[in-house]
Amino acid sequence: MPKLRIGVAYDFRNPPTSGVRDQVLYGEILEQVKWLDELGADLVWFTEHHFVDDGYLPSWIPVAGAMAALTKHVRFGTNIALMPFNHPIRLAEDLAVLDNLSGGRIELGLGMGYAPHEFRGFGIPVKRRVSMMNEGIEVLQHCFSGERFSYHGKRYDFTDVKVTPGFVQIGGPPLWIAAMSTGGAHRAAHYNTHYLPQGSKRKVYDPWVEALTSSGRDVRDYRIGIIRSILVTDDKEKDWAMVRAAEHYRMELYKQFFKESGEGFGDPKEAIPQTWIIGDADHCVAELIRFINDFNITDITTMAVPPGLRAEQMAPSLERLFREVVPRVKAQLAS
Repeated sequence: MPKLRIGVAYDFRNPPTSGVRDQVLYGEILEQVKWLDELGADLVWFTEHHFVDDGYLPSWIPVAGAMAALTKHVRFGTNIALMPFNHPIRLAEDLAVLDNLSGGRIELGLGMGYAPHEFRGFGIPVKRRVSMMNEGIEVLQHCFSGERFSYHGKRYDFTDVKVTPGFVQIGGPPLWIAAMSTGGAHRAAHYNTHYLPQGSKRKVYDPWVEALTSSGRDVRDYRIGIIRSILVTDDKEKDWAMVRAAEHYRMELYKQFFKESGEGFGDPKEAIPQTWIIGDADHCVAELIRFINDFNITDITTMAVPPGLRAEQMAPSLERLFREVVPRVKAQLAS
C-alpha cells in the first residue's frame, strides 16, 4: 500500500469583511507553507473556483511555483483543478515547467466542475463538460508520455505535438480524478488514475473499488485522497468557535453551487466523512487511524487557513498536528 501522506489545503478565500488585503493573505500563506515544509508536512493542495467575490483561488499554478521556490519536501497537487476551464496542452506545458522548478514535486487532481456561473463566465455550455473532461484527460496522458502524438476528438484536435521541456517525473505528474457520482468513479477506474472521492460511499467509493477488482486490479496500488480538516486542541469549546464560523462561511458557497447545479454529495448519512476532526492529540490520532483504515486513505489534507482566519491563528493546531499527531498515526499504521 502507498505510504501515508498528510498535509494542508488552501483555497485563498478572503471574505470582503476580513479587512485583509489579498496580497497580505498570499504572503502569510507562503510563509506558512515554508514553515510547514520544515515541520514535516507532506502535501500542499489547492482548490480552484472562478468568479467568486472573496477571491477563491482561480489560478493555482503561479502559487505552486512560488511555493516550490520556498520549499524542499512538500508535494503540490490539486483537489481539484477544473479540466473544462484548462486547455490540456497549455496545462501540460505549465506542469512541465512546474515539475522542473520543483524537482518533480507536482501532482494533478482533476474534476469537471458543476457550478453554472463558471461555465457561463468562460462561455462554455455545461453540457460539454463530460466530453471536455474525458478528452482533456486523454490529451494530458499523451502529453505526459513524453512522446510526440496526434489526437482527434470532438472537443480537441491536435497534430504532431510534443510537450517540452520534458518532465522530471517519468510518465509526468501523477494524475488523480475526483468524483461525486458513480459515473466519476467509473471514469477514474477507466483512466487508471489515483482517486479523490467525495459524497456517498455507496455511489462513489464502492463502484470504484468494484471496477478495479473486477478487472484484476488491486485498490492498494492506488492513492486515495480527501480533504478532511483537523483541529488539534485541548480546549475544543474555545478553539472550535473561531474555526466553526469560518467553516460555516466556507460551506455556504458549496451549498449555493449545489442548489444552482442540482448536484451535491447526497445523503450525509451515506457520505465519506469530511467533517472536522476536533480534539486533543490522542483523539485526533484515534479518529485519523479509524478513518484511514475504513476507506484505505493514503492522502489527507486539512484546510490550513479557513476563510476569514489568519495563518497565525491556525499555527498552534498545525504545529501540534505535525509534531504530535502525524508521527504517531504513521508509526501505528506502519506497525
